[in-house]
Amino acid sequence: MPLPSDEKLVANATELLGLFKGAFGTPAGYRPAHAKGQLLSGTFTPSAEGKALSKAPHFQAPSTPVLVRFSDSTGIPKIPDTDGNSKPHGIAIRFNLPDENGKRKHTDIVAHSTPHFPVQTGEDFIAFLKALGGGTIGEFLGTHPAAARFVGAPKPFPVSFGTERYFGLNAFKLISPDGKETWTRYHILPTAGYQTIEDAEAEKKGENYLFDEVKERVKSGPIGFKIMAQIAEEGDVTDDITNEWPDSRKQVELGTFEIKDVVEDSESVQKNAIFDPIPRVEGIEPSADPILEFRAALYLISGRERRAA
Repeated sequence: MPLPSDEKLVANATELLGLFKGAFGTPAGYRPAHAKGQLLSGTFTPSAEGKALSKAPHFQAPSTPVLVRFSDSTGIPKIPDTDGNSKPHGIAIRFNLPDENGKRKHTDIVAHSTPHFPVQTGEDFIAFLKALGGGTIGEFLGTHPAAARFVGAPKPFPVSFGTERYFGLNAFKLISPDGKETWTRYHILPTAGYQTIEDAEAEKKGENYLFDEVKERVKSGPIGFKIMAQIAEEGDVTDDITNEWPDSRKQVELGTFEIKDVVEDSESVQKNAIFDPIPRVEGIEPSADPILEFRAALYLISGRERRAA
């Protein structure tokens, strides 16, 4: 995938990448955010509602193989799972679609474990990190309420990556087989139920408790999640990741995925995998949210550096 033609966008993404790596001392070959991760594999099965809402291939096929990456925050590859800075946790889901013209094809969902995002644009993300590093974060939060919500929101430790809930905060337009358009946001909910522990209990656990637990959990049976679509109503903003829709909005189940196996060569596959926040598949269209193209450029530049490391 080529870089965007917008030179300013690419320059900003490159600058932010450098700020992330500098803040965390991220070594070569790792992501500058969510560096610590684990890959697992499984299968996605769409619901009747998912088939009706989108003509995308993974909603129309009986089932689709998925690659799932759970992760801790920061660019520190060995951050303890018990460290408060390891939150929010991340999930990336890759739907491996049938090959197209001899080329592998996929579409991704990228989400994290809080319903908030700190900034609307790449420029603000740069300012956010500079404020963190420069000791002026209090002033920044005072003028950026979304960042204040993100920083101040409760982020409890989960029992497991498999009992965490995840939020895809960008809005996407689902297009049905008959052309109907529906604006949605993804919510990814554990079928085992949302389960957390107190900070005091987390402090007693090992520094890799989440990664160790998920590998053991999947040995006992599939780890299930529902992919829900939060449905927009008239007037809901679709082009601002920080503009959250009310909890009262209707949610529809698009399908479920079951994680069945640990990817044995996880480190190698993670290094080469570049997840894409833009779906790039027929039946799902991105909004005009400016952070989407910025994040896609950031992930691509970072991924190319990892592969070259």
